[in-house]
Amino acid sequence: MKNVLKKSVSIILALIMLVALSAPAFAADTTQWISQSRSDIPVIRISGDGEKLVDANGNKVFHYKDFASILDSDEEEEDGEDGEMLESVANILMPFLIDGLLNDNWDPYYKNLQTEISELFENSLLDKDGNPQYGTGLRQERIDKMNKTRHNDQAWYTSEGVKYYVQDRYWFYYDWRLDPIESAGVFKAFVDDILKSTGCKQVGVIASCLGTNVITAYLAVYPEHAAQYIRGVAFDGSVVGGAEMLSEAISGKFNVDAAAINRTLKDCGAIGMFNIDGFINTTIEMLDRTGVLDAVIGKTKDWIYYKLVEGVTSALALSTFYTWPNYWACVSPEDYDTAKNYVFGPEGSEKRTEYAGLIAKLDNYNEVVRQRIPEILKTTVENGVNFGAISKYGFQTLPICETNYLVSDQFASVGRSSFGATTGTIYNDLTDDYIASRVEAGFGKYISPDKQIDASTCLFPNSTWFIKGSSHSNWSDWELRLLYDIASSKEKVTIYNSCWPSQFVVYKYTNPDEDTQGSLEVMTTENCDTENWEAEEKLDNPTDKYGKIFVALSAFLSWLVELFAKIFK
Repeated sequence: MKNVLKKSVSIILALIMLVALSAPAFAADTTQWISQSRSDIPVIRISGDGEKLVDANGNKVFHYKDFASILDSDEEEEDGEDGEMLESVANILMPFLIDGLLNDNWDPYYKNLQTEISELFENSLLDKDGNPQYGTGLRQERIDKMNKTRHNDQAWYTSEGVKYYVQDRYWFYYDWRLDPIESAGVFKAFVDDILKSTGCKQVGVIASCLGTNVITAYLAVYPEHAAQYIRGVAFDGSVVGGAEMLSEAISGKFNVDAAAINRTLKDCGAIGMFNIDGFINTTIEMLDRTGVLDAVIGKTKDWIYYKLVEGVTSALALSTFYTWPNYWACVSPEDYDTAKNYVFGPEGSEKRTEYAGLIAKLDNYNEVVRQRIPEILKTTVENGVNFGAISKYGFQTLPICETNYLVSDQFASVGRSSFGATTGTIYNDLTDDYIASRVEAGFGKYISPDKQIDASTCLFPNSTWFIKGSSHSNWSDWELRLLYDIASSKEKVTIYNSCWPSQFVVYKYTNPDEDTQGSLEVMTTENCDTENWEAEEKLDNPTDKYGKIFVALSAFLSWLVELFAKIFK
């Protein structure tokens, strides 16, 4: 039972950290994918936090994907140390927790919590100035690959002797924890070297997830360089405008929502991350809708939750991922000041002094990039650089987020990743009155067939595409086709001439258990219902007494049916 419980905890926590922190033929088009048209320039790709980091001796430092193994007793070392690690930490912290509960003395608990958890993440933490410790950074083979790429022309030639470039030859690897502005300077030097080695006048750029923070910082700090040497920039799954799963987690916006947890579990099962027994989903739903969870945790929440939230947030943030400026770059503009207070305390606090170097980097990024994102991107386009973005949705945001009802790709809402689309929620589409007003104003073509998105309010409505059913961590072949076109095409790629058949498309996983590219279809009213769950507000949040009774009884009866089915299977 102990191992089962620990494994269950590991799944849930790993889910929070990871989901915290991867067809039909197209219509005729004027811009073809690079594999067909053969770009005349190199296209540089920069992704998120998938790159493993090492210490000065080349040994891997702790990586976020290893988080589950620390919690999982099946992954124990031969001497059993890993299996006992969390139990040991809990034993050390217990006296301080008891002192807090009995005497309302919480500071020792916060301090020791940060100390103990920091030991688990020690090698991956940056120092208090936001710099690497222990010589951590890129693996030597990655450095060697980048040096070879930046100093050697990777071009191919047709039988007629025409020079061209293919995909996946130019990757920019970077320490994804570091200040995006620092990484932007390294990226600029990388571009200069490629231009020199290839003799090309320009390059294209594709960025996803945390990579969008670095490229936006580059566009902000080196606008003249970008105007001269970058032909096109393509974003996929952008988090530069904020990612709720990282922003709300450290700014006090908590809302433990059982229905949202269930939706996330169903999403993860549908895309092959892991499978959850349906009985677990039904049990969670029953406990939630019958009010059992509220009865159990309601009093506890009122009694202790608000005493713990700021101190625990600070301790966990500074002992895990929030010494990393690039994760801070995913904090939304409206959450930034609140998040700083939660993590470092108010102005003049001890932690503000202790982490002054890190805070200076965070504030600089906030001033140079975060508060200027629309201006930066508009200036980039005005300077002649092509720009386009893909926004994904159809998935539940991290369950503990206060705004888990937003239309999202698991990590960030569509409103943020699309730079301004107006959306419905997982419960409600855009209203008929709103759609009628947009149609009357001449913007009806920008309304998605599922009535979830109005693309006309995006920063760049004609160069923003939406793919429903592709999660944040999925990079389908279809997405890459469009991204390469945006980055490399001499003409401006828009929703009217792209290799996608529509601004709104539906992606379907052919087989989640196999590495397949899936299929892509034009979104219609018939095929747009791709969610792995049904979200009904009257069931999740009934407002009247009789509605609550009906929902509770229905959930309990459904649970009994599942229980008997499991017993007599």
